[in-house]
Amino acid sequence: MIKPALPANEAERLAALQRYRVLDTAREQEFDDLVTIARTICGTPMGAVTLIDRDRQWFKALQGLDAEQTPREDAFCAHTILKPEELMVVADARQDHRFSGNPSVLGDPHIRFYAGAPLLSSDGYALGSLCVFDSVPSDLGAPQADALRALSRQVSRMMEMRLLRLEIDHHQDEHDWYEARLIEYYQQLEQANMELSEQTRTDPLTGLPNRRALAAALTEAIGRTGEAAPAVAIVDIDHFKMVNDIHGHGEGDQVLTELAAVLKSQFSARGMAARYGGEEFVILMPDTPLQQAELQCEYLRESVSLLPIGLPITVSIGLAVHRAGEAPGETLRRADAALYQAKAQGRDRVVVAS
Repeated sequence: MIKPALPANEAERLAALQRYRVLDTAREQEFDDLVTIARTICGTPMGAVTLIDRDRQWFKALQGLDAEQTPREDAFCAHTILKPEELMVVADARQDHRFSGNPSVLGDPHIRFYAGAPLLSSDGYALGSLCVFDSVPSDLGAPQADALRALSRQVSRMMEMRLLRLEIDHHQDEHDWYEARLIEYYQQLEQANMELSEQTRTDPLTGLPNRRALAAALTEAIGRTGEAAPAVAIVDIDHFKMVNDIHGHGEGDQVLTELAAVLKSQFSARGMAARYGGEEFVILMPDTPLQQAELQCEYLRESVSLLPIGLPITVSIGLAVHRAGEAPGETLRRADAALYQAKAQGRDRVVVAS
């Protein structure tokens, strides 16, 4: 028995074999079918698709006996790959000095006849073989030899197709992964934009909508049809500068947040309360008749005077109802003029714009 030599390009050949990612994979019917055809054409009870790894011969398909792999040094196919362009035929292994002492010849399955066609990679490396074998001496006719070569090419193409399918599946998985990450990114971006938009429309101290949010809400309320005209009230804390000067800005901020809490409780369910700037707040009351809006403002004024914050806080309020054809800014201007009248008349009161 002569152990098979290593091909001169063994390192490259092994790299090509690993590239196909087929070693130690499950049996596949397509490979078994080609072995069945090869056995039938060549008239043998046994056949295989073999791949020659670093130290072993591994069977992708095997018929006529049970095995997963054998040592490379005992493999007939390890000799076959030494001549990638040739079909190797051993008519009687006992008469061939390469195989006469082989364990598979001396023992089960008592191989006497062997024929193997190399399996070539796309770049020409011999990876293994499609082989048939028998326990009695035999030979191949020319048509059988041609058929075995043709079938070996089909096995090689099948390995190429299998690799292509794996790569397509891998790229699809990558595509799905990246698509999922992209969707997640856009969701995060959308959430961040929503939060940013919310921040640009919210007063950081009181948590109330700011002037920008109020302008959008007022424009929308004016544009609604079939409703009563919206009412707008501007609320100003009386003598607020004295609160800051005497008690400090921390106490002043506390007054602002307490007033904001009252505004939220009274107007968040219907309408909007917004911080307009400094100690001024604006109340938007959509679809609200003037008399009802005035009552709500009076109730707010009394509620503020009763706040349990240890300071005598009052507010002055200017109220205006939007007029048909009037710009939002003009409605606010009239409410502001009414507020100045309330201040001039002694504060702590509600004045309706003319």
